[in-house]
Amino acid sequence: PRTGGRPSLPSSGLVVAQSMLMGRFDRPGEGLSGGLSVLLDSVGEALASTDGIAGVLTVVTACRPDLEADRVLLRRRSPGHWILRLPVDTDRPAGPQDIGEHREALAWWATTLLSALGRPLDVLHVRYADDGSLALAEAARRIGAGLVFTATPDPHRRMSELLDRPDADPDHVRLDLHRVFLADRLVARADRVMGIAGRGGTAELLHHFPQLARGHGTRRLSAPPEGVAPYEPPPDAAKRCGLLLDRIAGKAGPAEGPRRTVLLSVGRLHPVKQQDVLVRAWIEAGCHRESVLVLVGGSTRAPDRQESLTRARIHAATLGHPEARENLLLLPALSNADVRSLERTLADPVHRFRARYVCASAKEEFGLAVLEAMEAGMVVAGPERGGVPHYLDDGVNGLLLDTSSPHALGRGLRRLLELDDEAAEAMARRARRLVRTEYSASAMAQALAGHYADVVSRGRKAQSGPSPEPFGPAPV
Repeated sequence: PRTGGRPSLPSSGLVVAQSMLMGRFDRPGEGLSGGLSVLLDSVGEALASTDGIAGVLTVVTACRPDLEADRVLLRRRSPGHWILRLPVDTDRPAGPQDIGEHREALAWWATTLLSALGRPLDVLHVRYADDGSLALAEAARRIGAGLVFTATPDPHRRMSELLDRPDADPDHVRLDLHRVFLADRLVARADRVMGIAGRGGTAELLHHFPQLARGHGTRRLSAPPEGVAPYEPPPDAAKRCGLLLDRIAGKAGPAEGPRRTVLLSVGRLHPVKQQDVLVRAWIEAGCHRESVLVLVGGSTRAPDRQESLTRARIHAATLGHPEARENLLLLPALSNADVRSLERTLADPVHRFRARYVCASAKEEFGLAVLEAMEAGMVVAGPERGGVPHYLDDGVNGLLLDTSSPHALGRGLRRLLELDDEAAEAMARRARRLVRTEYSASAMAQALAGHYADVVSRGRKAQSGPSPEPFGPAPV
């Protein structure tokens, strides 16, 4: 591998890094790649143009096939924003269950490459409670960079639920217990802890991290709003979107007469996203007779195990229901630009689609895809569990769904379909106004830049000498 040279960084301003170590950065919706890659791409670009920021690095991983195809480790993404790839000795992108085997190697690579920038790294921001994030936390300690960690109620929430279930899978308990250990270590290491606000703000997070509720020294918990980048249509948006619309229109019916409602759902194919539960609920509630369900996500080239499992469950749910199979459209993952173009077109009354957006996830800590659909002008329905209720007010700018079972979800789908067009349009207008005024990538970048500057001004933790226990106790 080669670095491709050092980034050209101004002499003033902060150099910051953000991480996404699971999945491939340029393939949102495939495998482990979801909304985080879209978020970090837009926020990285916005941060790079924010006062006080000299440059931004988004740290990702590259497995052996990725490195064989492209040996450059550092490449400019946009002015002031670079992608830094950390090699991982695997034949596929590392997942949460095996990245722990590469923790020390990741820490070494991150320390080595981040030390070779030509300017010291000021702040490193990690967002997931996994072994990769702990490896980067160790690299930050070694090079003297401040550490920011975005904590979420999971895995503590899931651990609490699993302990109440006598039939809990021991492997799931073990994995979540290990993630609890990682999250607590990251909170202890971090110079600044941030949260993602839910229905009660940060109350649930404080419940699971009592050290934050006690003040955590001089560090205060904050939850800056995450944001959506401005929409920029691709040059051939009309042509690309037209091909998709033809397929949807073929199932929805001719524009001249009454059309079936289009239910759109976008996300990586994964059990936590519950596309299979959505299909079952759609059929059990009889919604398949009056609507077209369009699922966007997953790879058709090289699906991973979770994608294949989810597709098999979707197929099983439609067995014996030929009408449902006829009204179900599965599309592979699309680029973010294509998704947002499709959403805008479906929301545009000129095209005469009666369209709704639905997210059936078991929970969404934030739900960037939901926000993007709101920004596009679609009326949306999202899970009541997690962070979506922080910005989606049921019956005001969208609907909240109980996604705990197919039966409960089916009730929500019926409510969504029975929503009259006038009420739906009013909800969509309020949703769009909220996102455009309060949830922009530039506003998020401004808030983050302020936190990063404060971390640096308060001084970093003492970095002298090696840690006697650099990674804490052995993994559970």
